[in-house]
Amino acid sequence: MSSATHTSLAGRLNTLTIDAGVEAGRAVLVLRGDLIHGCADTLAQALARLPDGTGRVDLDMTGVAFMDTTGLRFLEVLDTYGRRRRVRVTATGWNDQPRRVLEMAGLDPDDPLHGPGTHREPVPSAVVLERAEQLDALRTEVEQLRQAIVTRPVIDQARGVLMATHACSSDQAWNVLREASQLSNTKLRKVAAVVTAGAGGAGPLPSPELRRALRTAIDRCLN
Repeated sequence: MSSATHTSLAGRLNTLTIDAGVEAGRAVLVLRGDLIHGCADTLAQALARLPDGTGRVDLDMTGVAFMDTTGLRFLEVLDTYGRRRRVRVTATGWNDQPRRVLEMAGLDPDDPLHGPGTHREPVPSAVVLERAEQLDALRTEVEQLRQAIVTRPVIDQARGVLMATHACSSDQAWNVLREASQLSNTKLRKVAAVVTAGAGGAGPLPSPELRRALRTAIDRCLN
């Protein structure tokens, strides 16, 4: 049996799927995709489908490539299930970006439900403040990743325009966009949108400052 949830980013993140198998009272749930909005509900649905008499639930997280802070709510759902049913629950096999999220949240990425940092004893206020600051930084990083996912197509298009126009490499085109962004104090995606729109003869003309920045960036990076 399996469950799934979809992202609101028009398929740019991966659908979360949960495949469950039960043998001798032990359920193994294999996850693939991303822990984003809706993932906790998907897990709750998968857990609700487990047969009576299930005495242990193990989640294999090796197939999870991305998670935002809603992934922490995902763990709460799993932990609550284990406590209410009085069964052993685990979520192991975290890799890459999800592992970093757990570390920044102060959890043990090898065993976030039972490792160091998961006890229910009072936590000193200084630690609480530090973790709050870490989570704020994490939220900023996640939002930047989301923005990168959304804006990547227009940036790739702008690189293609520069490569075709100036017979340069992909890395050189990227350097032009980045340099123009820094010189004009303009967000990279806006610079890319201007370059792409200019190639098609559509859209408003860039500001004089941005035009100068683009010319300077082309001179510096391509000559």
